[in-house]
Amino acid sequence: MRITIDTVEPEQILIYPVYQGESFPHRLSESHKQAGTVTWLYGRSEGEADVLAAGLGERKKLTLEKVRRAGGASARALLREDRSGSGTLVRHASPTGDDSKVAAAEWLQAWVEGWLLGLYRFDKYRNATKISREVDLNLRLEDWKELSQVELEAVVDSARNRAEGTMLARDWVNESPETLNPDAFVDWIIDHFKDKPVGVQVYRGQDLVDRGMNGLIAVGAGSKYAPALVELRYESNTELPLLALVGKAVTFDMGGMNVKTGSDISDARMDMGGAAAVIGCLDILVRQRAQVRVTALIAVADNLPDARAMLPSSVIRYPNGLTVQVANTDGEGRLVLADALIHAAKLGAAQAIDIATLTGNVGAALGLGIAGIWGDEDITRSLVEIGERNGERLWPMPLMEEYEAELRSNYADLRNVSTSTLAGAIIAALFIRRFVAEAMGWVHIDMAGTVQFKQDVGYAEAGATGYGARLLADYAVQYARKHESGEREVSL
Repeated sequence: MRITIDTVEPEQILIYPVYQGESFPHRLSESHKQAGTVTWLYGRSEGEADVLAAGLGERKKLTLEKVRRAGGASARALLREDRSGSGTLVRHASPTGDDSKVAAAEWLQAWVEGWLLGLYRFDKYRNATKISREVDLNLRLEDWKELSQVELEAVVDSARNRAEGTMLARDWVNESPETLNPDAFVDWIIDHFKDKPVGVQVYRGQDLVDRGMNGLIAVGAGSKYAPALVELRYESNTELPLLALVGKAVTFDMGGMNVKTGSDISDARMDMGGAAAVIGCLDILVRQRAQVRVTALIAVADNLPDARAMLPSSVIRYPNGLTVQVANTDGEGRLVLADALIHAAKLGAAQAIDIATLTGNVGAALGLGIAGIWGDEDITRSLVEIGERNGERLWPMPLMEEYEAELRSNYADLRNVSTSTLAGAIIAALFIRRFVAEAMGWVHIDMAGTVQFKQDVGYAEAGATGYGARLLADYAVQYARKHESGEREVSL
């Protein structure tokens, strides 16, 4: 997937982004300029280039996500047509000279991101159906006069770094369960960051016992693979307050003794999507050499039924003094996140963001296109704004204090699931909040609905989306810049 700048290659396809209500060198109806459409216009004679028109709708309503999806749809259109080689992006200027509210660098980064993500295929286990052809993108310097060649290359590099981190998350979420288990996941993490400026600490066995990480111990008891907490530290600016990113990594969620049922529960392998998002985020930050101070905490376990598995009605004791009755072993994610959040406070984190494929309830409420977020209003506001720009959208959800009564237990301080079938995602967030240190800013993201697409959409193929990697990376950079700016203002 090469991206070249201002080179001429034979038999290139010309790719035109087109806007409704604006002229176009070729005959094209307004309906074919709507956002999300792609239309082929084939050359009528030998030597005449084929044209692909990618609709973006009205220029005044343009968003970066529309550009990103158009880039992905264009790349996928070339694959579907069995067109290997190179496509040249032709920037079609506005007749008024107004290029909307989207700046050129942002526009191009979004397009290239979408293009690269649109070409993604998880084909590790394909043979006869594997797509082996390559589709490259060529950019013309003359179309980007606002940018020098150095700036243009920097935009492309940034887009590639972000796409690579997202595709890493996709790969790991898509992976098959006989390959990805708690031991393998920990080894993969260590191997991925071994030559990078990232500190890695793995807590297993007696380490978990010594630290009172009894949620992980209980959830992982039914698996032949030991549970673990992986602590990754990337501190390129140690003067900043520490940001903790907490990811749930249940590599296969069979539900424990409250076993899941269904004709196809293969999605249970994707219950480590939150951890993949955190790891993809860290990958992006390292690639970009971002000046941040981040610790990633990955709570790794299998949730399987076995003679040693945690039983319904078991009681777990946490080091913050709370005891939890496990009313349902399929509510395991919150039990391991609790351990990680307590550990984040011990490390001195100023803020913590936990992200997890936690409840099917959030998908019932919000569908597959947007995740739910609970917690601190300022953190929530920043993440929602970022998500609107990069396409990883969030919807603020309430922490209904009166719903806490649903967590009351007759045997312990809390039960892990509600006594009701209603508001499951909200009650899960209320449970997790009980393990957050009072001085630590916190939000919880339930991404159970957004971890995968059931069919090809925009710049994502059916399967893992890689949701959260770019969202968290952008927030970490924004958080660092905000505090750097604040420090400079104080020093002045």
